[in-house]
Amino acid sequence: MQAVILAAGEGKRMRPLTEHMPKPLIEIAGKPIIEHIIDALPPEIDEVIIVVGYKAQMIRDRLGDSYGGRKIRYIEQWMPAGTAHGLSIARPFLKGKFLFMYGDDIHGPEALQETIKHPYAILAATHAEPWKFGVIETNEDGTLKNLVEKPAEPKSNLVNTGGIVLDEKIFEYPSPRHETGEYYLTEPIASLSADYPFHVIKQDLWIPIGYPEDVAKAEEILKNRKS
Repeated sequence: MQAVILAAGEGKRMRPLTEHMPKPLIEIAGKPIIEHIIDALPPEIDEVIIVVGYKAQMIRDRLGDSYGGRKIRYIEQWMPAGTAHGLSIARPFLKGKFLFMYGDDIHGPEALQETIKHPYAILAATHAEPWKFGVIETNEDGTLKNLVEKPAEPKSNLVNTGGIVLDEKIFEYPSPRHETGEYYLTEPIASLSADYPFHVIKQDLWIPIGYPEDVAKAEEILKNRKS
């Protein structure tokens, strides 16, 4: 099975840490974020497609052609056009079901393992500021009802954390251009979920890294988890 990790962004909110390195290489507890992500992947993942852009060569130099026994393939995103655009670049190399990940969030492996048991699944967690993320609404049976990117008035505090099981059907659903000028996966996923059951799985360990102060917070969470 394959995983796709988006790791192309400039990480502007993480400056000055990202002035000389890409965000996925920022170290948390002595290990780059990208390695935390790959290490948490289910063992069934044998190939990782990394969509790179900003300071891409540094990521290539760090991980090489394989990491932890998994083949690594790099694809260049030549313009900052959003998650749907980033995934579309990987389309020619995808075969069947795959796991989609963001390159700046640390995940617990147990929930990731649960996602790949389903044809379609999305990891979710509650957040005090849901308007900063893709907000999830669920049906009575716990499947996905709707997913809205950064709504002004969120209908829940359950948000998309990344860790999404998809297949090539996702490319059959259009992604309209967002007001930011980018193309997000939220609307294609919402449309796909209207036609196929999409399991929503709670992630008990999700550490988003968005600002420099999040590094110390993340290290404290991981330290407490080990103790």
